[in-house]
Amino acid sequence: MDAARKTPDQVTQRLDELYRRLQDAAASQAGYPCNQLFDYSELYRFLGLSINNVGDPFHNSNFWVNTHEFEREVVNGFAFLMGMEPERCWGYVTHGGTEGNMYGLYLARELYPDGLVYFSEDTHYSVLKTMHILNTRSIMIKSRESGEIDYDDLRETVRIHRDVPGIVLANIGTTMKGAVDDVPRIRGIFRDLAMTDYYIHADAALSGMILPFVEEPQPHRFEDGYHSIAVSGHKMIGAPLPCGIVLAKRDSVARIARAIEYVGVLDTTLSGSRNAFTPLILWYALKRSGLSGFRKAVAAALAVADYAVARFNDNGIPAWRHKNSLTVVFPKPPHSVTEKWQIAVYRDIAHIITMPHVTRATVDAIVADCAAALQQGDCS
Repeated sequence: MDAARKTPDQVTQRLDELYRRLQDAAASQAGYPCNQLFDYSELYRFLGLSINNVGDPFHNSNFWVNTHEFEREVVNGFAFLMGMEPERCWGYVTHGGTEGNMYGLYLARELYPDGLVYFSEDTHYSVLKTMHILNTRSIMIKSRESGEIDYDDLRETVRIHRDVPGIVLANIGTTMKGAVDDVPRIRGIFRDLAMTDYYIHADAALSGMILPFVEEPQPHRFEDGYHSIAVSGHKMIGAPLPCGIVLAKRDSVARIARAIEYVGVLDTTLSGSRNAFTPLILWYALKRSGLSGFRKAVAAALAVADYAVARFNDNGIPAWRHKNSLTVVFPKPPHSVTEKWQIAVYRDIAHIITMPHVTRATVDAIVADCAAALQQGDCS
C-alpha cells in the first residue's frame, strides 16, 4: 500500500481518473438492476453534516441530528404502495435488499424460534448467508423452469415438517429470471395442511417498485398474505448509494422491541447507527416523481423490455421475459459480450435488465454483439 502523502494535484488527478472510469462503466451497464438515471444534487448540502438515524424511526431519540421525520414519510409512502394502513405498518430504510430480507427472517425467527425456513433455489444467494448468521434451520426447495418455487416440492416438504412453524421467503421477482412466487398458492398449502403458525416474507427488491404501477400486477401486497416485504431503493428508483426499505406489521415488531437508555430510543432495527442520507434520497424520489412519474417510468422500461425480446428473437436468439418483468433472459453469450455490457450469467443463461437508463439503442448494440457472436459460432 502506498501510504505516502499525495500533493493536492495528485489527489485530484486520481479522483478524476476514477470518475471517468466509473462514468464509462455506468454507460455500459445492462445486466444488473441499478438505475443510473437520477439527480439528487439538491441533497448534496446534507453531506456536510454528520447525520445519523440511530434506532427506531418512529421513536424519539436523544440524538437530534437525524432524518427520522423523513424516514417515517418514506415508510408510510411504501406502506401505501403495498396496501397497508400506515398505523398498522412499521419499517425503516435499510442498506439494501440483503438487510431487508435479513430483517424479515430475523423477525420471523423471533416470532417462531422453532420455525423452519423454506426458500427456492432461485432465491438470491445472500439468503444462505443470512440463514447461517441467524442460525436458523432451513430447507432449499426446488425451482420450476420458470424460476418460481416448485409448489409440489414445497407442499411435500412442509407436510413432512408440519409439526413446526413454516417460514417462507417468497420472491417477487427472482434474481436471474424475474419470476414471482404465487403467495396465495403458498398460503393454500399451509391451509390444506391445517397449519396456522407460519410467516411469509417477500423479497421484492426490484419488482416491488414495478408491480404497484402496472394494470395487472401479480400478488405483492400485504393483503395477499405477506407478513413483511423488502424493496431496494437503488434499483428501480435509482440512487447513488445502495439502500432499500423493509416493511412489517407493527404489532409483530412491537413484540421484539427493547428500550436503549444510552440514545433514548427503541432498538428495533438490525444496526445501531444507520444511514440518515438514504432516507432523504428515497423521500426526494417519491416526492419529485410521484405515482404518475413512477407509472410512466415503469411503462417505458417495460416497453424497452418488449423491444429487447423482439430484437433478440428477430436475430435468431431465443429470448423471453415474465409478465411485468424487466428481466430479459437469453442464452449465455461469450465472455467478450458479457464483459463489455456487464451482463449477469448463470449456468447456460444470461439476462439484461431494462432499467430506465437502458435505451433501445443500448438494446440494439447488445443484440448486434450477440448476433455477431452467434454467426461466429461463439454463442449458443
